Amino acid sequence: MENHSQLGSYENRFKRVTSYIYEHLAEDLDLIKLADIACMSAYHWHRIYHAMHGETLAATVKRLRLHRAAGFLVHSDLPVDQVAVKSGYANLQSFTRIFHSVYGMPPARYRKEGSHTVFQQQQANRSSHMYPVEIKTVPAIQAVTVDHTGSYMDIGKAFETMYGCLASRQLFRPGMRSIGIYLDDPFSVEEAALRSKAGVVFEGPIPAEALLAPLAASDVAGGTYAVLRYKGPYADMRVAYQWLYGEWLAQSGKEAADAPAFEEYLNNPRDTAPTELLTDIYLPLR
Repeated sequence: MENHSQLGSYENRFKRVTSYIYEHLAEDLDLIKLADIACMSAYHWHRIYHAMHGETLAATVKRLRLHRAAGFLVHSDLPVDQVAVKSGYANLQSFTRIFHSVYGMPPARYRKEGSHTVFQQQQANRSSHMYPVEIKTVPAIQAVTVDHTGSYMDIGKAFETMYGCLASRQLFRPGMRSIGIYLDDPFSVEEAALRSKAGVVFEGPIPAEALLAPLAASDVAGGTYAVLRYKGPYADMRVAYQWLYGEWLAQSGKEAADAPAFEEYLNNPRDTAPTELLTDIYLPLR
């Protein structure tokens, strides 16, 4: 009983800190303040977080801020200085320098020349070979998941919660398959109501401890899938979906099955440059 109580305590601390970070990315996130939210000394909390998440708190905050900034640059017309402020950077100079160091180009140039613009250019040229797509037979999958409601760009919050729970229960293993299941069409459902699930796949039976709240089991239907290999920042991935549904599906002669699409993340954003991220998008087919 004591172990379960201690386990719940650590998981609640992880969840509090994760929620606070996502809700206050545009503000000054003092690391001492985050330690206070976790109800631990800064020295010990930072070490525990690093051990369980594989990156420091400072690295997490930086990664999430730049992910948000990339989303604003791709999907909004906000001026770059406002993107900097909304992403938690006090001045445009520091934002530009940090963004360039991670994304390989300054934010204004990224808006004009990032990977999302390749789609726009090739769409204008009516290219039908933008992304590699394979037809695969996929076995049924049972994943351990955490539910997320809201912008798909913020599903990382559910992933952080899931990884924290698995790590605190000593269930996380390097090389586990990470997937995201997306239940709604972001063009027809209000952003605040979008449903998705952050998940990992265990090799073999799922341990009982992996199914205690907030973790749960979710089934992914087996069958025939069109699998698109996408390379680049997560913020740009929407254009790949537009091409897959709007161009490839119509030209393929295939029909989408009555099941949600899912993504498998083939490398880790904690130690991979955004431009090198690999994602397989699985579209179920009849």
